[in-house]
Amino acid sequence: LEVSSKGTVPVLVCTDNQVIDESLDIMLWALNKHDTDDWLKQAPAITLELIQENDFQFKPWLDKYKYAARFPEHSPEYYREQCRPFLQQLESQLKIQPYLFDKNLGLADVAIFPFIRQFNGVEPGWLKNAEFPALAQWLNGLLQSKLFTSVMKKYPAWEPQVSEAVIF
Repeated sequence: LEVSSKGTVPVLVCTDNQVIDESLDIMLWALNKHDTDDWLKQAPAITLELIQENDFQFKPWLDKYKYAARFPEHSPEYYREQCRPFLQQLESQLKIQPYLFDKNLGLADVAIFPFIRQFNGVEPGWLKNAEFPALAQWLNGLLQSKLFTSVMKKYPAWEPQVSEAVIF
């Protein structure tokens, strides 16, 4: 909150005190500094369009699906069905090649993957059992990738320190 009134994460504070508080903008900033795999060259306009669709059309439905109890207007199944068109779009892309826009991992894959992971976490296995086998395979491959496992190390859960109560 001290550096970004939005109160969201992630937040990147650059050495010149520029604050970047959108995930995609942080990714683009980092890739403009060091893009060893040429992610910025993979269909840039269409890549950014798909990421925007993920962020502004899919994600609001995903949040309602994940937290359906907070949105009792509809059932979790209803919210899941609202996610279906985006999932179908990804499935179509992944039937053509192993990643969203190429035979190699790219920016769209890395930007969208966390949200598909969250979606799958609501009802694990639903993707695989529905009509999304290519999407399920893509997700599983990314979950087992060195890139993901190297940054998702497991740490013991934080426990608050229990201190003795002070009686006044």
